[in-house]
Amino acid sequence: MTTKQMEYILELAQVLNFNRAAENLYISQPTLTYQIKLVEKEIGFELFSRSGKGAALTPAGAQFVGTLRSIYGQLAAAIEQGQNFSAKYSESIRIALPIRSAIYFLPQVIAQFSNSYPAVTIVPSFDWKDGQDAFLRGEYDVTFAMEYTMKRVPDVVCHHLFDSRIYLITERNDPLTKKALITPTDLKGRTLMVGGGSPPVLRALQQRMIQEIHVDYFNSPDHDTTLTNVASHRGICLAPGFLNDHNGEFAWLDFDSDVVIPCGVYTHKNDQREALHAFIQLLQHFYIDQPTFKV
Repeated sequence: MTTKQMEYILELAQVLNFNRAAENLYISQPTLTYQIKLVEKEIGFELFSRSGKGAALTPAGAQFVGTLRSIYGQLAAAIEQGQNFSAKYSESIRIALPIRSAIYFLPQVIAQFSNSYPAVTIVPSFDWKDGQDAFLRGEYDVTFAMEYTMKRVPDVVCHHLFDSRIYLITERNDPLTKKALITPTDLKGRTLMVGGGSPPVLRALQQRMIQEIHVDYFNSPDHDTTLTNVASHRGICLAPGFLNDHNGEFAWLDFDSDVVIPCGVYTHKNDQREALHAFIQLLQHFYIDQPTFKV
C-alpha cells in the first residue's frame, strides 16, 4: 500500500462519497475506485460497501481505517521531521511533556541551547496520557515525570528539576486571595475539586481536607476540566505548581502543607550524546538560578 492509497482511503472514509472524495483529491472518480479496489485486493476484504447513495465503511473497514489514520499521522510527522533535518538540522532531541507548563522555561532553554548547538533541534510533544509510555517505548529521548512514577523503571536516568508544592487554585476575585497563606480551615464551606489523575500524595491531602475539614467535594476528571469548573464558580482546587502556566487567569495561592512532589526529566541510560546532556544541564540550571520561581 502506498502513501497515496492511504490518503485516498482516509479521504473517502471522511466524506463517504466517491465523486466528492475524488474532487477533493484532484483525481478522477474511476482512478479513486481502482486504487481502493487494489488495496481491498491486497488486504483481502472490502473496506467500503457501495450503493447508489455513496459509500459506507464495512465493520472491518472501520477498524482498519482507525488504525490507518494513526499510522498516517505518525508517518506525516516523521516526514516533516525528516524535512527539517534536510533543511537545517542533523540531530534531534525529542521530549515528551504532559502539559506545556510542566517545564515552564523550555522556550528559553531551547533558545539558549540553539546558540551552542545550532544543528540540533529540540522537538517537544505534549501528551498527558501516553507521553511517558511512548518514552519507554523509545519514541522520545526525554520525558518529564513526577519522580514517584519512574522509581522502579530500569535503564533510565533521573535528572531532578524541582520539588513541586501544592497550591490552592481560585478565581482571581476570590476572598481568599487577600490572605498570604491559605490554611486548611480556610476551606470550610467551600467545594473542592478532586480526582483528575492526582498523584497519591495529593489524593491523600484532598481526602484529609474532606474528612477533617468537612469540605464538600466534586469529582473532576482532568486539570482542564477542573479549571473550567473553577472559572464556572463551581469550586476550588488543590494542585501541584508545575501545572501553573502563569498567565494570570487564575489565582494560585500558597497553601499551608508540607506535601511536595519531586519532578524531573528522564533520559535513556544508553543515550550518552553530548548535546543531550548539555540540554539537560541547561534545563536544571534554569531552575537552580531562579529558586523563588513558584512550582
